[in-house]
Amino acid sequence: MLKPLVPAAVLVVVVAHVGTVPFLDGFRATTQSSAALAGVFAALVLTALSTVCAARRWQVVSRELGASIRLKDAVVAYYRSQILNVTLPLGVAGDVHRGLVHGRDTDDTARGLRTVAWERFAGQAVCVVVAAGVLVAVPSPLRSALGAVLVVGAAVVCAVLVTAAAVVAVLPGSWRGVLAGDVRRVLHRPSPTVQLVGLSVLAFCGHVAVFLVAVRIAAPQVAATDALPAALLVLLAASVPMSLAGWGPREGVAAWAFAAGGLGASQGVEVSVVYGLLALVATAPGIAVLLSDARGRIRPGPSPMTGAVR
Repeated sequence: MLKPLVPAAVLVVVVAHVGTVPFLDGFRATTQSSAALAGVFAALVLTALSTVCAARRWQVVSRELGASIRLKDAVVAYYRSQILNVTLPLGVAGDVHRGLVHGRDTDDTARGLRTVAWERFAGQAVCVVVAAGVLVAVPSPLRSALGAVLVVGAAVVCAVLVTAAAVVAVLPGSWRGVLAGDVRRVLHRPSPTVQLVGLSVLAFCGHVAVFLVAVRIAAPQVAATDALPAALLVLLAASVPMSLAGWGPREGVAAWAFAAGGLGASQGVEVSVVYGLLALVATAPGIAVLLSDARGRIRPGPSPMTGAVR
């Protein structure tokens, strides 16, 4: 019950520091700027590519754990989970739903949930490594934030592991044995590992590109190379399962990272707002999936008389 209070408190602190103007400017930039329409289109395309990569990553994990899923079905399920994640508190409802549905379809709910937990863990672990590597390699005032990257990354990884452990702990038998078995199945050959790393890097790059599109819309005077280190930190913060439909930690870290990088806290918040709106629009295909699900649930079956006709 207290978890939603954390992102709410972060937003209160951010508003107290920069005011409401950056938030309003972010909304205006997304709806009124000349670059907004092109930015929305770019976000849709980039997010689609990232979604396919992430869905393929999930497919690889599911296959190795004996719960295979077709890529088409994985993409559809991933879009559904994304729209739920960006519209519901804490940002993990969609992932939980995805795991439950996959578990139901494969007659093993716990395994379905574990496929999602391991898929998310793989993605976040690679993101932390990539972000740390870029901060080391690219000259930036944020290089000193490498420790913060590792802390945030560790928090994300631990959150995924705790979720997975909580799911398995309610099962009969040793959950340690189950998790160890999962690791052996996924990593027993080099090919799945290479695929997971490569797909995770591609998916992360797509989200980074969307953030840079947001920079282009809200702060065209800021060079992409200057905004890149901040983008990595903001995206890591956005992946922490402690938000109000995506809001909270993202804006807090954006304000801090842009200020530390000499770009201004207000500018960071404005860019973060634009990114949040672009991300929301880019996951809109998930709405079509939810509507299709709803139609499927309410579609009437054949009447007894109709079914009797031969």
